[in-house]
Amino acid sequence: MAEAQAQPEKDQHELKRVLGPGLLLLFIVGDILGAGVYAVTGRLAGQVGGIAWLPFLVAFAVATLTAFSYLELVTKYPQASGAALYAHKAFGIHFVTFLVAFTVVCSGITSASTSSNLLAENLMIGLNEFNDSVPTGDTASLITALAFMVLLALINLRGVGESVMFNVFLTIIEMAALAIVIGIGFWVVAKGDGNVDRITVFESPDDKGLFMAVTVATAIAFFSMVGFEDSVNMVEETKNPEKIFPRMMLTGLGIAVIIYMLVAVSVVAVIPPGDIAAPKNPEAGILLDVVRIGAPDINIDKIFPFMTVFAVANTALINMLMASRLIYGMARQDVLPPVLGKVSHRRRSPYTAIAFTTLLALGLIIVVRLQSESTVIGALSGTTALLLLAVFSLVNVCCLILRRDTTTTPALKAPTWVPILGAVACLYLLGPWARLEADMIQYKIAGGLLLIGIVLWGITMVIHKPEGGHFQDIEHLGE
Repeated sequence: MAEAQAQPEKDQHELKRVLGPGLLLLFIVGDILGAGVYAVTGRLAGQVGGIAWLPFLVAFAVATLTAFSYLELVTKYPQASGAALYAHKAFGIHFVTFLVAFTVVCSGITSASTSSNLLAENLMIGLNEFNDSVPTGDTASLITALAFMVLLALINLRGVGESVMFNVFLTIIEMAALAIVIGIGFWVVAKGDGNVDRITVFESPDDKGLFMAVTVATAIAFFSMVGFEDSVNMVEETKNPEKIFPRMMLTGLGIAVIIYMLVAVSVVAVIPPGDIAAPKNPEAGILLDVVRIGAPDINIDKIFPFMTVFAVANTALINMLMASRLIYGMARQDVLPPVLGKVSHRRRSPYTAIAFTTLLALGLIIVVRLQSESTVIGALSGTTALLLLAVFSLVNVCCLILRRDTTTTPALKAPTWVPILGAVACLYLLGPWARLEADMIQYKIAGGLLLIGIVLWGITMVIHKPEGGHFQDIEHLGE
């Protein structure tokens, strides 16, 4: 009887396995697609000219190496804490675990801030198409971006459950928008107005060699490939995950990079060479220019900005949800001040953690807009890539170290050279040689955010001796 009662109780705590290959693939593709391709395509094309597809391909290769490490670790330790858990098991140093967890938090905040600015620009442009009295200047975009972050906080406070079907709906909108760009590109080429020969032409505005120019462009492009690491948290809701999860993740990465490369080809074919590095609305991205120039008589440019809004809004919400929940989790485990772990009695949402992450995002948007020599989206998307490249470097190292742990066996084991090459590639793209002079602000943004976290960690150490700064249950931090 005791065994019969224990089994139903165990089943109640297991997630329902609802994802088959099709739904899982759409979820992973939707996780990768989003603000990235809208934000970075013009910037990287401005660095390498017609071979703008190449940095996407190189970024895909680096992401795929790291994906193998994630797949090995998530099938070895199938908990939701991700990189923080792997770092803790590999090194056992609480401060290192905290830095990894807080770096992931910061990447979510910078990514959401990128999406917020991109959404604001496209929303203002879209509204202006219907009513030319709607302002589209910097002040209007800044106010809209800040208002959107506040709206995200209000939605977050109300309590939001992540829905796979809703993600599928938004993924279809994202793919439709990118299909429009690709279709226009091929249509322009078919009419004879596009110059497809340019896709093999390398051009560098700074007279860089091919290798260094592609390095810089790859660091820019990497923002478009992140997101796959979040999908490992769906492994417990996947049917027969050992068999289909690795295949679907790698397939999803492959589909994303093919879409990105086709988008890059369309940009090169449609936009005149001298205009790629200087789009009409730099913060809105180059894809809107493809629609304007390639199909001027269809008026699709009036709809496209709103499709971009849908494409990036859900990404921003999920990033802020993740960031606030991780802050809440660290506060509950006496790693951050306990005030950040308070929960609303009515909504059961972590309101102080939501307020903290929202204030960080608002301050970040204002400071970067005032101080960055680059575009706001360029600075924030680059910082996101910088933070995640640091995390990915560590995950690849953890993959090698944790092979010593023979208590559990992963469903997939990558060849040893894969995590080694993944770590080297990620560390290489972290360096200043992979950034333009105007992009050096990325290090300041990342350092400033991490410094805030370290100060809060230090305060917690003082308040909660000896428990302060020590994770009590790292395996469930991300739940």
